[in-house]
Amino acid sequence: MIRKIIHIDEEKCNGCGLCAAACHEGAIGMIDGKAKLLRDDYCDGLGDCLPTCPTEAITFVNREAAAYDEAAVLANKEKAAVHAAPPLACGCPGSQSRKIEISSAPQESIPTSAVRSQLGQWPVQIKLAPVNAPYFDNAHLLIAADCTAYAYGNFHQEFIRGKITLIGCPKLDEGDYTEKLTEIISNNNIKSLTIVRMEVPCCGGIEHAAVTALKNSGKFIPWNVVTISTDGRILD
Repeated sequence: MIRKIIHIDEEKCNGCGLCAAACHEGAIGMIDGKAKLLRDDYCDGLGDCLPTCPTEAITFVNREAAAYDEAAVLANKEKAAVHAAPPLACGCPGSQSRKIEISSAPQESIPTSAVRSQLGQWPVQIKLAPVNAPYFDNAHLLIAADCTAYAYGNFHQEFIRGKITLIGCPKLDEGDYTEKLTEIISNNNIKSLTIVRMEVPCCGGIEHAAVTALKNSGKFIPWNVVTISTDGRILD
């Protein structure tokens, strides 16, 4: 039958996952960092997902599609509830892209002895971050080895505050970050780049990836590298 159904433009999709969260029927899922229409018969054609998309990647089309099957949707929801487990892979709700407003948390809800987080977005892992998230626009980008925040006690105030943060460990993660970072820098209006690494030799991988990505992008952006010692000192 010909009916109204959603269409997702993968070129525009930034992988934020907001549409998948808004689809109560489970018709949309995240696959390889992109939103996908999983089954035609799960889509009711009402379009709850459309207004959540920040890049306008979702539109309605009229095409040949299976009729909406409410019974199948309910059965799938019951099955998902029974087999629910803590999600681990990229595309899970916990890895959905979102901006964090630092001032949104009431001050009275934070103990006076606590230090307020300065993290401005989620996710922070280089491997999980979408390439075209809105928070990259006009961002001061911080690329840091994940050990640096543990080694340097004032990391949030001195490095994360006012920046968009991406972290990784070239020794533990498979593959190279260069291609992903090149896409992020090339496709967004990045204002500056700060690289924070540990003094250990393996941390040279994250510095090399970030510097190479900046060169590959062809952009002239202010950048600097900060090295943290294993005993928590800034070395340069």
